[in-house]
Amino acid sequence: MKLSQIKTALQELKTISFQLPNGSLVPNHFHVTEVGKVTKNFIDCGGTVRYEEVANFQLWNADDYDHRLHPGKLLDIIQLSEKMLHIGDLEIEVEYQAETIGKFGLDFDGTSFLLTSKQTDCLAKDNCGIPEEKTKLQFADIPAGSSCEPGSGCC
Repeated sequence: MKLSQIKTALQELKTISFQLPNGSLVPNHFHVTEVGKVTKNFIDCGGTVRYEEVANFQLWNADDYDHRLHPGKLLDIIQLSEKMLHIGDLEIEVEYQAETIGKFGLDFDGTSFLLTSKQTDCLAKDNCGIPEEKTKLQFADIPAGSSCEPGSGCC
């Protein structure tokens, strides 16, 4: 989800909720303690220089039950961050405390913002000898009859 998309969604909501990948909700007395721009310059294991930039939201579960973050307030925080930090229409990454700080992608189902799981990956599989994953076929998917003709190269 990009900043422009969350801003549009916030204009339509009366309350904000974030749902974790396991289906549970972030407690509704959460705070957004940071909105920022994170820049990452790195070299992958194949030697390619890479650059990433994301908008970062940090959610914090406070013991402050008297204050709730309303959509208009979060929209104000985002707009101030865009102006002060020169944040463009970037993809959003969300940090939330679990056993350690978890990083999540963000999606929206029309009611709640969904924290989506992120995965690590090798960005240079072709350079570091990791074979591409082959498509697995089921025997039931192979047509009946002679599927290997002489000279076809299948054998």
